[in-house]
This record gives sequence, C-alpha cells and structure tokens, in this order.
Amino acid sequence: MDSGTTLILITVLGIALLLFLVMKSKLQAFVALLISSLFIGLLSGMELQEVIASIEQGMGGTLGFIAVVVGLGAMFGEMLRVSGGAERLAITLVNKFGENKVQWALGLTGFIVAIPVFLDVALVILIPIVYSLAQKAKKSTLYFGIPLLAGLAVTHSFVPPTPGPISVASILNADLGWVILFGCLAGIPAMILAGPVFGRYIGNKIDVKVPDFIDQEELQKFKNEKDLPSFGMIFILIMIPLFLILLNTVTGLVLPEGNTARSILTFIGHPFIALTISTLLTFYFLGTKRGYSKDDIQNIATKSLEPAGIIILITGAGGVFKQTLINSGVGDVLGEMMATSNLPLVVVAFIISAFVRVAQGSATVAMITAAGLMSPILGMVEVSQPMLGLLVISIASGATVFSHVNDSGFWLVNRFFGLTEKQTLQTWTVMETIIGFVGFGVVFLISFFV
Repeated sequence: MDSGTTLILITVLGIALLLFLVMKSKLQAFVALLISSLFIGLLSGMELQEVIASIEQGMGGTLGFIAVVVGLGAMFGEMLRVSGGAERLAITLVNKFGENKVQWALGLTGFIVAIPVFLDVALVILIPIVYSLAQKAKKSTLYFGIPLLAGLAVTHSFVPPTPGPISVASILNADLGWVILFGCLAGIPAMILAGPVFGRYIGNKIDVKVPDFIDQEELQKFKNEKDLPSFGMIFILIMIPLFLILLNTVTGLVLPEGNTARSILTFIGHPFIALTISTLLTFYFLGTKRGYSKDDIQNIATKSLEPAGIIILITGAGGVFKQTLINSGVGDVLGEMMATSNLPLVVVAFIISAFVRVAQGSATVAMITAAGLMSPILGMVEVSQPMLGLLVISIASGATVFSHVNDSGFWLVNRFFGLTEKQTLQTWTVMETIIGFVGFGVVFLISFFV
C-alpha cells in the first residue's frame, strides 16, 4: 500500500472516529473534532510537536475571524429578540401580505429574522403567531408553520452572518460578499418551494391542531403592537451589515486598487467593521432610545455570548481538523485525486457534507467536517472567490438534507408542533431535504458560469 493510500485510509478512519464519538459516545463535538484531529495527525506520522503546532495554528487562524463575527452577530440578534423586533417584522408582513398570502409573509419573516437570530430562538419567538393564525383560520398549524420554518432554515444555513456559513467561509477563506449573494440566490427559490408551496400541500394533507400544552393567554401577547419598534428601523438594521459586506465585494471588482473610495468601502465593508457598526446602532436604537439603561444593554450583550461560545469553539476545532489534514500531507493526496477526478468540486462538497449530516445529525458538524476536508483540496487547485462562495453554499446544502431523529432540530419541531415521529419525518425532514437539494441545484447551475 503506497503512502497516499495509507493517508486516505487514515483520514477515513479519523472521520469514522469522529462519527463514533459524536453519535455513540455522545461526546461534545468540540472535543470529538480535537480527538479526531490528533488521531489523524499521529497516525499519519507527524512529529508530536508538529501535531501541537497544528492545533495552535488551526485554532488561532480560524478563531481570529470567527470569534469576532459570531460574537457581534449574537449581540445584534439578542437585542433584536429582546426589543420585540422579530415580532414586529412578522406582524407587519402578515398584515401587508393579507390573508391569502400569509404563507409568503411568514416565509419572508423567517428569512429576514434568522439573519441575526439563531433558528431555535427565532422559532420560540415567532411560533405563537403561527398558533394564532392557525386558530383564526381553522387550518393545520403546518399550513403556516412550514413556510416560517423554511424561511428560518434557509437563512440559518445559507446567509451570513449566521454561524454555519460564516464558519465554512472562514475555513475555506471565502469572501463573505459572494457567500451572501449566492446564499440569497440559492435560498430564495429553496424557501419558496420548501415553504409556501410545500406548506400549502402538507398543511392540507396533515391536520395538526395547536398543541394542548400551549397557554392560550400566550397567544394574546402580540395584539398590542404599540410597544414594538418600527418595521422600517428593524429592516434597515438587519440589512446594514449585508449591504456593507456586499458593497465591499462589488467595489473590489469595479474600482482599481489604491483608489481612495475603494479603500474606505473595503474598510467599512469588512465583516468586523460592518457588524460593529450594526451592533452599535442596534444598542442605541433598540436599547438606549427604548429606555434600556447601560447596565441593561451590557447584560443583554453578555447573555447573548453564552450560546455563541460553543459555536465559536466547534468552529475553532474545525480549523484544527483542516490544519491537521494539510500538515499531515492528506491535503496533497486529496488534491491530486481531485485533479484527476471528473467530479466538480461543488458536487464533492455536497456529497461529503450530506454524508456526515445523515450519519450524525448535526448540521454544524457536517459543515465544518466537509469544509475541513475541502480546504486542503482547494490548496492544490486554482479556485476563484466566486467559486469558493458557491462551495460554501454547496456544503451548507448538503448539511441541510435528510434531517431525522439524530438532529436536535427534528425534535424541536416535533415538540413545538405536537407531531408524531412519522409526521415530523413527513414535514420537517421533507422540507429540509427540499431546501438542501434546491440550494445545491442552483449552486450547480451557477457553477457552469463562474
């Protein structure tokens, strides 16, 4: 057996170990990724000190970017949650779209709200609106819930600054402007088909009432709108970081290097600055101007970092995994294999991510594992920034499909909608799979022109 084959075999065993630790041993993903990285590094013949150096290099190189972005994004999202901004978006859009198009309003609400707010938090905030609409219209909660879930799930997977695409973009060194652009191009049709279209079908097929454990008084709390921030303010605050990051990418293409305007726009359009500006504006307009004290805002910001911490650590461990593959020589072998392979990179990225997703359930682990495997390959072939953006969305698409009983999201939806396991498979699982395959289909088509 030649050395290249041995390295590939060691990598396969390392991934198998990762899946075993996460699935069977129920070990925290952060620790599981570190152990798998050590396994690959030691078995591939790396010096002990080199293994340690890979851990430091991979962790530091990744967290230098991801910690700032995820941390700022978490504070931004928590201020939106506390202020009632998510409810304002939902209520305004539902009223504007009207009764006949309320599914589209909910899909769009989910799409916008999930940009700064974590999916599970957004669902908790918005699910009472679904219950209220279902009771008023005497329809299945799925009729309204699936469009909302589709909007939340699409943005959660496809559009920065949500942690998933941010993490993959960091590991692949992809420009966030391209990731946002392709995430929206792939995400909008995915949201439409998996949300209003599938929601209408499955809502008429499976009649699910508001769960018995829901406090009916909770359904009344959204009727008083006067205390909520304005729709325009919330929409602008959410769009500011996306606009600045996209503007940075566009000016980098159309303005010459050294141009003063380009230098300024590149600076304010960097994710660090764009999110800092947005977060400070959020503190002021949703905090100070609405009567929150400085201590209140500080406590809200501090609390928001609790769920962000584990995401940051897991992404850092993904950076270690990537660096170990590169330093062990596996990256060179994988790169040579891809150079002689006829499979497009976007297809390989999707397949790897989907396999890990189905095997162990966590979309985050699937994304980071796939990104770690793809990163050393990209070091061997010439890949443009637009193609890197497509690869990020391809990985995100693979990490979305076939959600089932080993995914925490499966049980979240199961509980909030009062579904049986079979009904959750028929609804949430199918919805997630539609999102993943539509997203991949759009990315695959665009890849022919990039």
